[in-house]
Order: sequence, then C-alpha cells, then structure tokens
Amino acid sequence: MSYRTRRILFSSPLFMIYEFFLLGYLLSFFGYVDSLYLLVVVICLEVVHVVPMFFESRKSTVVGRFLCTCYGVWEWFLLMITILMSIVYVTSLFVIVDKNMILIGLSIIALIGVYAFINARRIVVRKRVLSFPNLSRSYSILHLSDVHFGSLCHEWSMSKLRYKIVELEDECDLIIISGDLADGSCIVCEDDFMAFKDLSVPVVFTSGNHDYYPGIKSVHRACRSADMIVLENDSFQYDDLNIYGLSYSFGDIDMPSDDDLKNIIEGDMVNIVNYHVPHGWDVLCDVGFNLQLSGHTHGGQFYPVTWLSNLLFEGHGMGLFRKRVDENYKYLHVTCGVGCMDVPMRWGTKAEIVLLKLENE
Repeated sequence: MSYRTRRILFSSPLFMIYEFFLLGYLLSFFGYVDSLYLLVVVICLEVVHVVPMFFESRKSTVVGRFLCTCYGVWEWFLLMITILMSIVYVTSLFVIVDKNMILIGLSIIALIGVYAFINARRIVVRKRVLSFPNLSRSYSILHLSDVHFGSLCHEWSMSKLRYKIVELEDECDLIIISGDLADGSCIVCEDDFMAFKDLSVPVVFTSGNHDYYPGIKSVHRACRSADMIVLENDSFQYDDLNIYGLSYSFGDIDMPSDDDLKNIIEGDMVNIVNYHVPHGWDVLCDVGFNLQLSGHTHGGQFYPVTWLSNLLFEGHGMGLFRKRVDENYKYLHVTCGVGCMDVPMRWGTKAEIVLLKLENE
C-alpha cells in the first residue's frame, strides 16, 4: 500500500467528522437538519473518495478519473465553505446573519469555482531572461514541473501539454522537468509519457516526491520509453551547460555531500541543479551552482493557500529569484507547475511552462 493510500485512509474518518459538523452548521441556517440523513450523505461522499483510489492504483478508468475529479472539486468547495462559515460565525457574534447573506456567499464561491476549474486547464507560457558571464552563445531552456500525471491529469492533459511544447520546440535547446511527473493517484504504464517522445530537443527529468508513490521504477521505465534523460544524482552536459539532477529523498537513498557536489562543478560552464523542492538555495550557491530549477510548491494553487505557500518556502513560493554572489548573479527559478495535486483548481496561479533565456552578460 502506497504512502498516498495510507494517508487518505488514515485521514478519511477525521475528514468525515469535519464534513459532518461543517455541513450541519451550514444547513442549520436554512432549517432543521436531519443528522442521520446528513451522516449518510457524508459516508457516500467518502465512498466516492476512497473506492476509486483502489481501482485507479491498478488500472485507470474514465469513471475512476471522473469521480476523483468530482471529489477534488468538492474538497475545494469545502475549504471555501469553511472560510465562509468562519466569517459568518464571527459576524453572528455581533449582528444577526440572514440566510440570504450566506446564499450570496455560496453563489460567489460557485462563480469562483467555475473560474478556478477552467483556469487550471489552461497552460500559459512565460518567458524570463537570465544573464551569465561564461556563455559562448544564448540558450533557451523550457522549464516545467509537477505535471502530476494521474487521475486528475491523464491522456487528454498530456496531449495538450505536448501541443504546447511542440509550439515552442524551435525556440528552446532543451527541456528540464523538475519532478512530480507522476502523481501517484493511478498506476504509471510504460507508454504513459509518450507526450515527450520524438521531440527535437533533449528532455531531462529528475524525480520529485510524488514520483515515488506509484513506484519510482515504473516512472523511470516510462521516462526511458519516451527517450527522456533521467538524472538521479547524476549529471549531463549540453555545450556550455553542466546540468545536475539532485534526487528527492525520503531518507532511503544515499544523497551526495557538499564535497561530492563541489566535484560536479565545472568552472568554465554554467552549472545548473535540477532539484524538485526550492530548498537549499544558499547551500547550492555556495557549492558553485549558478542556477537552481525547482517546482513542488504549485504556487499554492489557489487562495488563500498561495500566501501560506510563500511563507512555508521562505518567500520562494513561485517565480524567479536572484542574488549577487561575488560579482555575478545566481538564480533560483520556481515554477507553479503544469498539473494539480488532489484539487483540480487554480485561483491566483496559472498552469505554466516557462521558457528561460540564458544570455551572456
């Protein structure tokens, strides 16, 4: 049983209690609440959550993906209802809250929900320029992360992503994926990453935490079937670029020491580290890397989590960051990612792929 499955099974009873009392409080503003009926509804909702998970881990189906998407939308609405009812509770301490005010709040949530659901399916292309002192020419890297191939992002989403990549193929020299290509919500088959096959530029991949949930071996197998370059604590050189893939670790694999990383650095090249989480930038800069490419955060995906994400990652929730070390700039680029985790909604962020233009100073 995967970590993700264990997490959901463990949290389900607690989540049911949360749903029961939240919905009970909401419905109390509209009249009598039948607790037994509400309990049946909550149990049915959790069945929709848990049952497809077991089938998806063996073989992904249209029905399973539909149910997972529906429950993901429901999770988002629950969070928004929690915020709404918290405001209602505080307000009710001072004035009488009319049920029409709650209906207005629910209507606003519904409108935002429609936007957030559609917005999560639109991939935007961003372009950013970085300057380095030791390049013989300009390079363009298409940076993406957190595709989360699974029950929420499947064949149709991968086809749409390939279409976007092919549009930019002539503009970029290589593609770097900073982990979480897989989600863990469904099995990964050998041909699932064919969206990255037969491209005219190299595709480099380094794992993230979610890539371990469906089995890192199956993810690597699918990557290699798509002719991707898999870098797990290993390096790859492309002209003036020295690219090192720093693996995500749950503590079960040997990670390189600072001295090991220093031996990777090439003084006459631009040294790039592909690392899923935007942690360790200061250390990796000190080691000698000029650019760190990361994902993981999703930018928080939607408000108010976007603000929490920025706090959690010390202001590096999303975007391009730079600092001067000696006489040159060093960079950290954190992409919001392409896919979604658990909740298929984006509000305050965009699903993105980023074209990084590396220019000589």
